[in-house]
Amino acid sequence: MSEAAKEAAALVELGRSVVDRAIAAGADVAEAGVHSGSHLSVKVRMREPELVEEAGSRALGLRVMVGQRVASTYTSDFSATGQQTLIEDALELARLSEPDEHAGPPDPSELSEEAQWKDLDTFDEAVSLIAADEALDRALRGERAAFDYDPRITNSEGASFSRARGVSALVTSGGFAGSDCGTYASIFVNPVADDEDGKKRSGYHWSASRHYADLEESEKVGAEAARRTIAQLGARKIPTQELPVVFDKDAARSILGLLAGCVTGGSIWRRSSYLVGRVDSQVASDLVTIIDDPLVARAPGSRPFDGEGLLSRRNTVVQGGVLQTYLLDSYSARKLGLRSTASAARSPSGGISASTSNFFLVPGSISRDQLIADTSHGLYVTGMMGFGFNGVTGDFSRGASGFLIRNGELADPVSEVTISLNLDQLLQRIDAIADDLEHRTAIASPTFRVSSMTLAGS
Repeated sequence: MSEAAKEAAALVELGRSVVDRAIAAGADVAEAGVHSGSHLSVKVRMREPELVEEAGSRALGLRVMVGQRVASTYTSDFSATGQQTLIEDALELARLSEPDEHAGPPDPSELSEEAQWKDLDTFDEAVSLIAADEALDRALRGERAAFDYDPRITNSEGASFSRARGVSALVTSGGFAGSDCGTYASIFVNPVADDEDGKKRSGYHWSASRHYADLEESEKVGAEAARRTIAQLGARKIPTQELPVVFDKDAARSILGLLAGCVTGGSIWRRSSYLVGRVDSQVASDLVTIIDDPLVARAPGSRPFDGEGLLSRRNTVVQGGVLQTYLLDSYSARKLGLRSTASAARSPSGGISASTSNFFLVPGSISRDQLIADTSHGLYVTGMMGFGFNGVTGDFSRGASGFLIRNGELADPVSEVTISLNLDQLLQRIDAIADDLEHRTAIASPTFRVSSMTLAGS
């Protein structure tokens, strides 16, 4: 048995002990989530180490129900005294809370079993073994490659490398007991160049993966970060106009993240989403299919079961532009008179809410370069800033930077412009999707084009 498996088994036993004692102390329902993890983060700047931070963490979260009164609390104290205090505090909080008619655990018949869980290959012991000196070397090599790429790279916001390892367990009085292990490593390089007008231009590139072997080489990350930085030299505003906008996959991911926040159960029952009452209606163009899939091997949001113990499943959220479902945990499902989509996420404190897993736009069949070549005039967005989005109305407005597209090719760099359009209209105007999807983050998108957006510039 591996060390991670032994650790997971110990956390399950701890969770089972806490649940049993909470029930004996008067809880009608008890659920314990236990987590143990470690992380290492390093940063270098101007070829010198700037930060080395390594730490471990652990949390024991307990959610109890007394009738339909619910309370959640957590502790990092795993001692017998700490566990007893946790149980007593949770029960006292529950008895002081207001009853909630929708509160309750999932039906025991819906809970999953170990035989049903898929091996999603989310753990790599090689990530756990990365030491500080190796992490610093990776970051230094990345920044050095950026400086070596072009003499106009004169400064740096730094380069960082991080790795994380986590083991989690969930035990419920309804009969569920399970564990999950994961690792994640990333490298980020952020060089700076001097522009002719005295402005500083900053670009970046990064790589991340569950498995160490899948991480891009430091030199490749640094060189690409420098290339992106140099490409921005001479960036300027352009006149206000309406034009097609192509979002590169990082900017597109940001757009998709806005939609993700509008399809979760909490935003629907609270009526804080423009998609309330929109199931079975057109919310995007016919080209758009959006999936939430926790079963993608090695992906950041993958999990064999959800935060309530239900078997993970692939949910088609949008199919051919039509909204098919919201993402629901048991509570939001009851509030809406629907069924859970096994989309529960449990926080370290024991609280539960509906969330996404691997939420992504299904890629098209053309390359990014082909998509740009098919755009005679437009804006290619590589970066956005600000938080101009209203989930209730769908109104979207963000600062943007990138490049003009002229005659199917990337041309002059552009900065300090604002793009705006209601998100509902934006998604319905998607008229081309590239094939460059990468599951580097839990929300991911390929490059896509919106046929027309308002650009506010000079």
